[in-house]
Amino acid sequence: MIAYVDASVLLRLALGQPDALREWRDIHQGVSSALITVESLRTLDRLRIRANLTDPEVANGRATVLKMIASLEIVEITSPVLERAAQPMPTELGTLDAIHLATALLWKDSEDAELVMATHDRALAIAAQAHGLMAIGIDE
Repeated sequence: MIAYVDASVLLRLALGQPDALREWRDIHQGVSSALITVESLRTLDRLRIRANLTDPEVANGRATVLKMIASLEIVEITSPVLERAAQPMPTELGTLDAIHLATALLWKDSEDAELVMATHDRALAIAAQAHGLMAIGIDE
């Protein structure tokens, strides 16, 4: 399966959190926006303070996240991505999620490939489904 992967998926896996993506091992090609690095590392930094993560937990989490990101095809945030993200959407969606969705849709169109949205973010999953993408990682 080819999947667009967002930060919520990487972080649950890297931190060994419950309800991590069951289908992770089924993904043979992962794609994501360059946003994933900033989102993942900023979240880890916030968790260091909010969840009192220890230095070894943060270091291991960062190393795991960076290794996982290195396995993904990273799509840069270009003008066409931003233009697509700025267009009206069929569902309510924040800015960063709109950039993720726009990236996924443009990648799918350019590669002419089947793409699944892997996310634990309900709003992003619903928006992806509204655009015809199957979403995995959300509880039904």
